[in-house]
Amino acid sequence: MNFFCHALPYLDQPVVAVCTGVPDFLSVIDRKIRVRGRVATPFLQSEDSITRDVAAGILAHIRDDRWFHGGETFVRMNLEFAVALRDLLPGDAGFRPTFVGHILIEMLLDANYLAETPKLVARYYDLFAEVPTTEIERVVNQISGKPSSQISSTLGRFAETRFLYDYACDSTLLFRLNQVMKRVGLAPLPDAVGDWLPLARHQVRANHHRLLQEPGSPMRYVELH
Repeated sequence: MNFFCHALPYLDQPVVAVCTGVPDFLSVIDRKIRVRGRVATPFLQSEDSITRDVAAGILAHIRDDRWFHGGETFVRMNLEFAVALRDLLPGDAGFRPTFVGHILIEMLLDANYLAETPKLVARYYDLFAEVPTTEIERVVNQISGKPSSQISSTLGRFAETRFLYDYACDSTLLFRLNQVMKRVGLAPLPDAVGDWLPLARHQVRANHHRLLQEPGSPMRYVELH
């Protein structure tokens, strides 16, 4: 899942919602810094409410990624997107098509909510001004065991740039995809991928509910019309 879908079920719990993004924020800051579920779990018993909520957000991210990435619809669509991308990336039969398909599905789920529930996305961004980011940084450093002084500022930049809104347009979505490619050391995607994005967008919209339905559980995500 991407940032907004991770946070959506928890928007009434500001620190939890913001901290569902912690694993992804850390991957931007330093890919060597990880927050692991077995380490975060004991922090749920803290007497400090901020500490409990930070841990809860991290654990929600880990749990939701587990069922989401293992879901039948995600696995099928990731394979279909990888095949389509291999046709658009001649000579590239390796990691890049599968990786791009994976993150694109997640980005386009957020884009669906941008299109149909913009007030909820705005509410998510507003949470970053309400939470104690320096306290969040302190707790994340305790959980990760590898302190970083960039966590609070990274949360601030995320709220300021509001790059999730770029997912609504194919040209800016391709730009954001290529930012990810650069960050992970992969070659940039050609314009041909941008030409294919409307079809990918349509397919993710058609499968939105199935992608976000956790097996055996009530639907926790706002349904689109």
